[in-house]
Amino acid sequence: MARSMRSLVSERSERFTESVIREMTRLCLLYQGERGINLAQGFPDFPAPAAVKDAACAAIQNDVNQYAITWGAKAFRDAVAAKTKRFYGVDVDPEREVTVCCGATETMLSALLAVVNPGDEVVILAPYYENYWPDSVLAGATPRFVTLHEPGWRLDPDELRAAFGPRTKAIVLNTPNNPSGKVFSRAELELIASLCQEFDCLAITDEIYEHLVYDGEHVPMLGLPGMRERTIAISGLSKSYSVTGWRVGYAIAAPPLTDAIRKVHDFVTVGAPAPLQEAGVVALGLPDGYYSELVRQYRERRDFLVAHLQRLGFGCEPPAGAYYVMCDFDRFGFDDDVAFAHFLVKEIGVAVVPGSSFYPNPTLGRRKVRFSFCKRMETLRRAVELLEGIHR
Repeated sequence: MARSMRSLVSERSERFTESVIREMTRLCLLYQGERGINLAQGFPDFPAPAAVKDAACAAIQNDVNQYAITWGAKAFRDAVAAKTKRFYGVDVDPEREVTVCCGATETMLSALLAVVNPGDEVVILAPYYENYWPDSVLAGATPRFVTLHEPGWRLDPDELRAAFGPRTKAIVLNTPNNPSGKVFSRAELELIASLCQEFDCLAITDEIYEHLVYDGEHVPMLGLPGMRERTIAISGLSKSYSVTGWRVGYAIAAPPLTDAIRKVHDFVTVGAPAPLQEAGVVALGLPDGYYSELVRQYRERRDFLVAHLQRLGFGCEPPAGAYYVMCDFDRFGFDDDVAFAHFLVKEIGVAVVPGSSFYPNPTLGRRKVRFSFCKRMETLRRAVELLEGIHR
């Protein structure tokens, strides 16, 4: 007897939906075309640094157009190691401890596939970037969720401890955090580190927003006592250098972990784009002034958008890091985040992300939406003008 079409689809793929973030981008184009303001998906609408773009063009013209070494071009791996030492004082062996992948997104999936066995548990802090749950499912893990509490997106130590157990293989930690903008404190990271050591598990840290910190400091888990051998640190070019379409990310981990990640990565994507890795060498070598100016500009955008959202009636606080604002919309007469997000994109012309997509229990985000402020100031001003229409 022929199988039904549904039975031909894997059970694991049925456990999660398509990306809500990317869905909102499509809806923005569908309803508004080029007129819409997309504050849903986190990509800049301003140029990448000229020196970085020039380096990419030069690499292509110089015929750096074939496969790089599977786990990353040597020059780029050397640049990753040099940058890690420069900013965090951590020595990294570029030959044995760095794997270059197709963006931080693939890096996270390859890392989980490399270390997780079916039946293992992975701790995820909510709200979370929407890929972590599907990644864990694809790796065969059972997610264990711990909710951050408002105000301040506080981490409850007792709730965190309760999520760890004999089957815990890893905790996935995103700091600065998407979507909340939380920057985890050193004390919070030390608590997480102590649990990883007590329960003999790993910390897989998504640090893609490492240079976008407005309040506090970015503390890499890799540098905390006892964590050098049990941390997989993930970052990439997308956010700090405004090249989200390049898809160049990387993992730093001890040699046994790196060996496993490299094998998985090889069979998932073979390798990251060779000419863009050459340009990445230039990006990672940019002077300190580049990063301080980047933070200054993003802080200006953050303060502008948050002030106007508050004025318009949204409930929100300035995020400490990354480039997102989570808001409640209690004053606008909607009781469902998806309906409100669809109203904003269809009737107002501004795309946002429904808050429920960042939680395992959708009711926790049902009164929230996420705005992105990685846009030109003129784009944000136009978005505010459109949002004035909520009160008309």
